[in-house]
Amino acid sequence: MSLTRRGLLLGISGLLAGCAGSGPNHAANYAALSDERFPLPAMPLARIKPELRRREVAYETQYDAGTIVIDTPARRLYYVLGEGRAMRYGIGVGREGYALAGSAYVGRKAQWPSWTPTGNMIRRDSRNLRYAGGVSGGPHNPLGARAIYLYRNGNDTMFRIHGTNQPQTIGRAVSSGCVRMLNHDVIDLYERVTVGGRVVVLQA
Repeated sequence: MSLTRRGLLLGISGLLAGCAGSGPNHAANYAALSDERFPLPAMPLARIKPELRRREVAYETQYDAGTIVIDTPARRLYYVLGEGRAMRYGIGVGREGYALAGSAYVGRKAQWPSWTPTGNMIRRDSRNLRYAGGVSGGPHNPLGARAIYLYRNGNDTMFRIHGTNQPQTIGRAVSSGCVRMLNHDVIDLYERVTVGGRVVVLQA
């Protein structure tokens, strides 16, 4: 069978299209979410370093599929998919982010959660006193679009994985808070995790 120039070009184009399609569609991952209770605009990709964007990666681990692994020093969170793969997310961490190490589990989840500063947060920063009565869920809430609450032995560890209205803090160690994610990313993670799922927190 003869190979024409046009057939060769079509074959190469198809191969290139296949290669281009194999990577994550970042524009779709961070597109506007108009069906949210508080609609989220598209996240400008220029504001997210490529290495901090959500993507599936190779990840060999001893942990079962469905486990969340928080690599605090690397500012990365992995949701184990199994068969040597994981979904990787960029995260920001704060003082509370260093307060937990080892295993925990997802005790509960909340959409557009309310937030009340802890006593430690108020003592560290007196400006938090004005929020002592709590802040209702919404775009100005520090917990963002979703919160995943970590428990041990039936008790709330006060450690959370949550969204943020400060996307510039992703990839950094910030002054307060637990583990923060881009709102688009925490929504994706929220849909994957189940109450009772294992969480492993790695520290330096």
